[in-house]
Amino acid sequence: MRKESHPLVKLANDAIKEYVKNRRIIKPPEDLAEEMKGQAGVFVSLKKRGQLRGCIGTFAPTAKNIAEEVIHNAISAATRDPRFSPVAPSELEEIDYSVDVLSEPEKIAGPEGLDPKRYGVIVKSGMRKGLLLPDIEGVDTVEEQIDIARSKAGIYPDEDVELYRFEVKRYK
Repeated sequence: MRKESHPLVKLANDAIKEYVKNRRIIKPPEDLAEEMKGQAGVFVSLKKRGQLRGCIGTFAPTAKNIAEEVIHNAISAATRDPRFSPVAPSELEEIDYSVDVLSEPEKIAGPEGLDPKRYGVIVKSGMRKGLLLPDIEGVDTVEEQIDIARSKAGIYPDEDVELYRFEVKRYK
């Protein structure tokens, strides 16, 4: 028996279940919890037996509130993460969800402004951007964090990048 989830995690779970089973997009609750109001970039992560099963998000807000951002990104994480096949109805009970709400990114002068446990990173070169969330298992150094974000964006190690950091509120 699972413990009661945070309202944002429950919303992600409900959105994925309804979409995977019935191909319907749920509406946000009428009475939004405080954390569902406002606007922010949001990432929704899915894990199955401790292994990543999907993760999609937005760097900056694209919806009118966090609730809508969660619904959209949850469905995308379950059905459109190019690294994984879409989640099947038979998997739904095995998946654990987390929702990360991003703070406004701030430009930093260099890697010394980062801490992989506390800050996520955005690397930018021209139009290419890569993001890595903070406190990722197996990512222990700033160098690893930047290298992974560069790789996600297709930015080569010898290319100059702008660095941005952000914090998240992680809900499980």
